[in-house]
Amino acid sequence: MNIKNKALVLMNMGGPRNKEELELFLNNMFNDKNILTFKSNFLRSLLAKMIVKSRLNAAWKNYEAIGGFSPINNITSKLVEKLNKKLEAYEVKQVMRYTPPFAQECSDALQALDIEELVLLPLYPHYSTTTTKSSLEDFMNVKNFNFKTKIIEPFYKDEAFNDIIVDDIQNSVLSTEGYNLIFSAHGLPQKIVDAGDPYQEQIIDHVSLLMKKLKEKNLNFSSINLAYQSKVGPMKWITPSLEDKLKEFKNERVLIYPIAFIIDNSETSFELDIEYREIAKGFGIKDYKVCSCVNDSDAFVSYLEDLITR
Repeated sequence: MNIKNKALVLMNMGGPRNKEELELFLNNMFNDKNILTFKSNFLRSLLAKMIVKSRLNAAWKNYEAIGGFSPINNITSKLVEKLNKKLEAYEVKQVMRYTPPFAQECSDALQALDIEELVLLPLYPHYSTTTTKSSLEDFMNVKNFNFKTKIIEPFYKDEAFNDIIVDDIQNSVLSTEGYNLIFSAHGLPQKIVDAGDPYQEQIIDHVSLLMKKLKEKNLNFSSINLAYQSKVGPMKWITPSLEDKLKEFKNERVLIYPIAFIIDNSETSFELDIEYREIAKGFGIKDYKVCSCVNDSDAFVSYLEDLITR
């Protein structure tokens, strides 16, 4: 019998475990009204089908390069397992936006356990309509949602969280001197930012906070930069792009930190560690390193334990 009446739900985008789930992932993503912001569901669905058909095979080749699946699922499961051991008063679950486990499945499981109170933790340090809003809406609009709910707000300003990032950066190289640090964030179409999405503003603020903390710890880089990755399609996206930024560092050393991500996924394991590595090599960058996300590290687990119980 379950004696817990509270639950912690970790929320993320999800990632495919095989090619069939990749098609599901892409269909769900491009049918998300927060991603394709058409007022017409019919037009959104029509365009989504066209995009998925045109991209599926090429996208699958990217996943084949990292083993045929996204690392996000295994890492998140390990994080859930560790938190379940740490948080004795909470049942810890995960929910993904575009691949299983889905919101309805998670909600039904929690109701079967007689959970009364939820803490919803979007695993995005910064708020965006395309991530945080989308995940929260998806979960809270399931059938028979009747939990008392607390939502953890974006935590990019949290000093303890930023200490973990700085430690990870420091541990990624023998010495920071001689490296150009690039904080790489997932990009957004400019029109989404222009419509009031605070994501870019929060990313810029986060980089400023981390620069101050790096300086306090005497971690000196040749330069500290911000760039955006993952641009797709012909529309204007926020700049500078990571590719354009890498052009500046011929014959130099570069360290990439994926500032927008908590759990490693295809954007970190394929894009940053494989695709952009080849681009960097082509630009003559002599040393290119990529930091891992905080993932299920003991430091991050302890941070979440404190964050949830404050």
